[in-house]
Amino acid sequence: MEWKDISITVPKAQADTAEAIATGIAGGGIYIEDYSDLEQQVEAIAHVDLIEQELRDKDRNTVIVHLYLSPDENPAEVLELLRQRLLASELDAELKVTGIEEDDWENGWKAFYHAMELGERLAVCPSWESYDKPGRVVLRLDPGMAFGTGTHETTALCLRALDELVRGGERMLDIGTGSGILAIAALLLGAKEADGVDIDPMCVRTAGENAERNGVADRFRVRVGNLSEQVSGKYQIITANIVANAIISLAPSVPALLEQNGVFIASGIIDEREEEVAAAIAATGLVVRQIRRDNGWVCILAGHPGETV
Repeated sequence: MEWKDISITVPKAQADTAEAIATGIAGGGIYIEDYSDLEQQVEAIAHVDLIEQELRDKDRNTVIVHLYLSPDENPAEVLELLRQRLLASELDAELKVTGIEEDDWENGWKAFYHAMELGERLAVCPSWESYDKPGRVVLRLDPGMAFGTGTHETTALCLRALDELVRGGERMLDIGTGSGILAIAALLLGAKEADGVDIDPMCVRTAGENAERNGVADRFRVRVGNLSEQVSGKYQIITANIVANAIISLAPSVPALLEQNGVFIASGIIDEREEEVAAAIAATGLVVRQIRRDNGWVCILAGHPGETV
């Protein structure tokens, strides 16, 4: 197996955000192609006419961020995580993969994705594998092209929190539902009903199919759109496994949707932005109760004042 190169091409103005997203995901390193000030750099050491024509022809208005994945990393998982993060950050990005054909992405899951146990009660198992260990609630999942299998730290942090916090009968909201894994897990663990929202129609379709596969479609409403358009009422559990910028943006809407004794679980946050996101959540009047960390990723649990998680 060879190393994979995932390139993200964005307008120059969006390069810093794309680099931050890539830095939080990359395991094997990052390389940035930025030719916007090529002439100025070369003129400091030589004449501009000495620049190779191939370089002079490079687009000055875009930047390319390269992620390098080692052979033991799951390119499908990383690619779909990137898609979700870039989409949530509203970047005008183009993704390209070297070393794996686009038609193979979905089948590529099967080489990396296997049954895994999370917390004390939950097991997540791909639809093509069997799992027969007793004593666990089994969530059967076909991620398709939507992010969310449980293998990435961001999702695993949320699933472990749900394993602890779902006691039965809750109403749950999953913001940026992706494959639907968090909402479906909550329902299988005993939640009464769940709403999921995502701005990507593909994710909504995949989440609906996974709900059918797990026998919870009658209790899971999943919709395309943003938070303000699609949900109302109160929830005991709200999850948002997205990116820091999106969590900061939606945080002011959470207190009105969260029951007095409810829990807001925010994940998908790189550790460098932990304090910023925690401060944004606190600014809404919620209290940060716990911060959980795993391999550079952060999950924040918060609630209304006077309650404990």
